Amino acid sequence: MELTGKNFIGNTLSNEGSHTFQAFNPATGQALTPFFHEATVGEVDQAAQKAEAAFQIYRQKGGAEKAVFLENIAEEIMALGDVLIERCQQESGLPTGRLQGERGRTVGQLRLFAQLVREGSWVDARIDHGNPERKPFPKPDVRQMQIALGPVGIFGASNFPLAFSVAGGDTASALAAGCSIVVKAHPAHPGTCELIGRAIQSAAKKSGMPEGVFSMVQGPSVDVGQAIVRHPLIKAIGFTGSYRGGKAIFDEANRRPEPIPVYAEMGSTNPVFILPGAMAERGGAIAKGLAGSVTLGVGQFCTNPGIVITPESGATEQFAETTANAIKTINSAAMLTSGIQQSFDQGVQTLAEQEGVEVVAKGVKKGDGFQGTPHLLKTDAKAFQANSLLEKEVFGPSTLLITTSENTDLHAIAEQLEGHLTATLHATEEDLKAYADLVRILERKAGRLIINSFPTGVEVCHSMVHGGPFPATSDARSTSVGTGAITRFSRPVCYQGFPQFMLPDELKDDNPLGVWRLVDGERGR
Repeated sequence: MELTGKNFIGNTLSNEGSHTFQAFNPATGQALTPFFHEATVGEVDQAAQKAEAAFQIYRQKGGAEKAVFLENIAEEIMALGDVLIERCQQESGLPTGRLQGERGRTVGQLRLFAQLVREGSWVDARIDHGNPERKPFPKPDVRQMQIALGPVGIFGASNFPLAFSVAGGDTASALAAGCSIVVKAHPAHPGTCELIGRAIQSAAKKSGMPEGVFSMVQGPSVDVGQAIVRHPLIKAIGFTGSYRGGKAIFDEANRRPEPIPVYAEMGSTNPVFILPGAMAERGGAIAKGLAGSVTLGVGQFCTNPGIVITPESGATEQFAETTANAIKTINSAAMLTSGIQQSFDQGVQTLAEQEGVEVVAKGVKKGDGFQGTPHLLKTDAKAFQANSLLEKEVFGPSTLLITTSENTDLHAIAEQLEGHLTATLHATEEDLKAYADLVRILERKAGRLIINSFPTGVEVCHSMVHGGPFPATSDARSTSVGTGAITRFSRPVCYQGFPQFMLPDELKDDNPLGVWRLVDGERGR
């Protein structure tokens, strides 16, 4: 399947710009064909204009119609077959099995959102019937539900070229909410993005959706992304990436004459606490699991554990040795881009140069391309608490082991933590009873709390929270994984005194859609 290297402005292929770029194979460093055209500000404007026109039609589509659209996207992605996996493998350096699994996750979340909107109760319909006889003033009839925000700008991520990219969770949730979208393809895998973009275009036509419900623009420069954020027709942003990139987008969105919400997932070191009972009981098994979690995906998951905190003991010394021995046996592997690999190397070097920090183990460097070598570093509570730099994310296969001399140090470290996506406790039942207050602290520090497993791996389900307090995300009140993500791209609207024929079906007295509603304070159908 030949790639065009062009931008998708609704159903139109466009290459107005003179700037071009290529993808690179991270395993070899080789440039890949073809050249891709960076979008101009004018092309972004055309995409936004088409998105606004499409939104006026798409927002009125029923849940069943939107569900068919989402399911057709999933079918069209699967129909790409090996062509998609092969191109994605070339652009990402990720193994075939990992990409096949990620494709399954991508189509799975599209189908999950299809189920959600087909059932329809996500709109949180609320009805308070009027009472004209109430004294001293009549009670009005008041009804409320969620409606779509408008055109949404979505930024593809580097580390999940399928599940957090063009047809990823942000796209699935925005389309499910009833929003049209303008996607900024990630420049590390533009060919993969083009293939997925074709699948979405095909699904839109097959489903009878308006042109402009989906557009996609390419480009490595910040100008393309900033043009999306600044455009007055764009009403929200979804982003997964670095703190620097997410914060820049957030700041730009708030400088607009009309500020818009930015849902930016910006990284996390995902602290892991290993409590004394668990350390004594199964420290060796935890050490081996930790080494695997740290290096999974060459450490390029947003949930890889970057700091590990545990009280100091003889068992802790054995744990550190076992972890170090496991790290030493793990080979380096290609990271996603040269920039990510260079940032990782610099990040590890910076950590190692800090007072009280030492490198205790390195993996085996092998192969060509943008290789990331596993590292285990160590420090103590005093050094960690004195240096906020030690908590910052180093995106890649490394972790920092922090030993504490007293239980008070453990709680003090937890209190000092910034916001994270996850916080993990390895603990026995006795540990959990003795450290119950630690859980209360961590509830304010992370979006997902985990006991006796590792944070890598995010289940796509209704109850998942993939978010957390700043700086992990720009808004801790939502999630970028799971069906709760849909409300990022909707807002409540109240209808007062409306006749039945003018109300949305979700708010009509006879409930023609059969959705769950809160009627006069009681939940039911």
